[in-house]
Amino acid sequence: MREILRTTDVTDLSDRDIPSMFLEVVERGWSLTAAGGRVLTDLRPDAPGTYVDRLAEETTINGRGMTDYDLPAAPDERTPLLVRRCLAYVCACLRKAQEEFGDTQVKAYVSLSFADTEEALFTSNVTFCTPLPDVRPYIPDLEAVTDAAVAEISLEDCSAWP
Repeated sequence: MREILRTTDVTDLSDRDIPSMFLEVVERGWSLTAAGGRVLTDLRPDAPGTYVDRLAEETTINGRGMTDYDLPAAPDERTPLLVRRCLAYVCACLRKAQEEFGDTQVKAYVSLSFADTEEALFTSNVTFCTPLPDVRPYIPDLEAVTDAAVAEISLEDCSAWP
């Protein structure tokens, strides 16, 4: 993932990179669940679910595959566009989280992997959670992941991207 992020042009990264349905999620902001989970308001289910812990609640509610049906199939064209979408969405959501909660505790996780389809196109998933001292990390050994490219992104990381 480091190589993908290093080689992706993030010049002028902005809301224009975010698909409209994801931009609506950003605009509606964040809220707290009854259990104290930090979730994107627009992604909250109508009926509250039952979760093992706050980590499971946050990652389940906040996790989504990034829109990619409109992207080219060729990896050298597809990957940078997909990464730009993910980063723009992540940074916009993390900025909103800071506005809502007054801190930078929410982290984003972006994963890139090959779809389990005949075409095996590169696809991505984005989720958000708040690391807690009494709950295992979302991805315990991030560096050991081998079946996907994964990055943990904080609001501070977003300051490196225009």
